[in-house]
Amino acid sequence: MAEPAEDIDDHASSLPQPSSSKPRNAFAELMAPKPPPTCPPPKFSKGGNPFKGRGALLEYIQRPERFPSEVLRVTPHTVLIRDLYPKATVHLLLLPRSPAHHDLHPHDAFADAEFLATIRAEAASAADLAAAELERKLGRYSASSRARNEALDAGDYEGAPKGRDYRREIRVGIHAHPSMTHLHVHVFSRDMHSECVKHRKHYNSFNTPFLLPLEVYPLGEEDELRSVAFQNGNLSAPFVCWRCGRGFGNRFAELKRHLEEEFVEWRAE
Repeated sequence: MAEPAEDIDDHASSLPQPSSSKPRNAFAELMAPKPPPTCPPPKFSKGGNPFKGRGALLEYIQRPERFPSEVLRVTPHTVLIRDLYPKATVHLLLLPRSPAHHDLHPHDAFADAEFLATIRAEAASAADLAAAELERKLGRYSASSRARNEALDAGDYEGAPKGRDYRREIRVGIHAHPSMTHLHVHVFSRDMHSECVKHRKHYNSFNTPFLLPLEVYPLGEEDELRSVAFQNGNLSAPFVCWRCGRGFGNRFAELKRHLEEEFVEWRAE
């Protein structure tokens, strides 16, 4: 059997240093102004630190209070963090806290109906938060939100019409063969506008059936989505624009230029 491709995510790297400051309100932290996004180079562990490499997410699960700048929300069931290597304008990771599940492969963890229902509910809430952040970042560019923005600018908070539905722009899913040990759910905007989208696997892992919506679970034992060969084929597939469907073959640089154009049009909708 073919082996699944590794290192799809960039989180197999050293964690940021814990902050000594007091945790801020999660919503305020998410909504606070931030510098332009950059993509730090991964720092792969060559030592025995259990909080580096494929197990890097465990530190967030066990000690979320140490990372107030990255951790946005903690509930009895999950920890919601900002992805250190975002593949879109907004990219969050939802980390289940259950010790009975967080070490399992998604196919096994989500075979538990009660656990799956809990994570679906937590993911829906995280998607709402991601949509609010996306609106904060892009709302001023949107033609659909112009009337709403004008009303809000005039102080008419109760009478402001609804603007663009940013919740529809948020995707939620997990990778068929995650490169990180601990279970995590991606919650992200669909634009793929990021310096951290650097190669084929970065793009195809979010824009082919390699990304599995929670709705497909539980998977049947013979479901093609379980197949390593099928999913490796998705990772190596020719590039297709997420928005217009145009094919780019193996021309990644051309795809990246096109994604910039699509992003400008998409945010203006």
